[in-house]
Amino acid sequence: MIFLSHNYKDKPIVEPIASKLSTVYGMDKVFYDGWSIQPGDGIIDKMNDGLEQCKFFFFFVSKNSLASNMVKLEWQNAIYKATQNKAKLIPIKLDDCLMPAILMQTLYIDIFGKGFEFGLRQIVDVINNKNTFVQEEQTYENVRGFILPTSKDTELHLEVRAEIYVEPISKYILLTENQEDEVEGKCTNEALLQQVFMKDVTAGDNYKCNGIFFDIVRPTTPGFPIRFIIKSKTEIPLKFIGIMRATGENTIRRVPIIILE
Repeated sequence: MIFLSHNYKDKPIVEPIASKLSTVYGMDKVFYDGWSIQPGDGIIDKMNDGLEQCKFFFFFVSKNSLASNMVKLEWQNAIYKATQNKAKLIPIKLDDCLMPAILMQTLYIDIFGKGFEFGLRQIVDVINNKNTFVQEEQTYENVRGFILPTSKDTELHLEVRAEIYVEPISKYILLTENQEDEVEGKCTNEALLQQVFMKDVTAGDNYKCNGIFFDIVRPTTPGFPIRFIIKSKTEIPLKFIGIMRATGENTIRRVPIIILE
């Protein structure tokens, strides 16, 4: 059993991972509250069953999850199982939170710094007992994406910021697993040259999803963030994957994502 421990505020990132894992390993092998706990079920009993059966406990570490008493109970129980070699505890860092001291000795998966696709690949490698090392070009990321606080579960407010220097190209893709009739997006503070929904965007090795492409008129400049809203048109959950940006005529790359409170 694969147990995904998270706070509900982080579902826009966690749910696409849960969906991918259920496709690979089967929904019955992935404990995710979205489908593992149904109306009328005892929440504590179901969570206890999931914890007892789990072999891989993925703890999505964020400011949200660290503030949750329920999530705290889950990962502290997982630590006990790990000390008895009954389960493997793997932290997954989602934002710039401080890792709990007791987890500092555990190597974590860094979605915050490496991006969604990189993290998903490492999760699958851990489950398949493969070496998770991937040789990467070491570069500085001047452009970063930020998920802003919002009270609405059906939409995300995003900012793209240049940290140090001006980026002359302001072409961005908001990645999603939703279909065109399920989701909409807009840039709220800038003039656009173009906006279009894209299908089958290559977002990583052997991974494709959909996206909303924005071609912004001005450069991305430090101190002047570009703001977006992406929201669901229906009751289907929003499945936001991340942000990509154009770095040249035929090259795009992932933008690191930071979740703000």
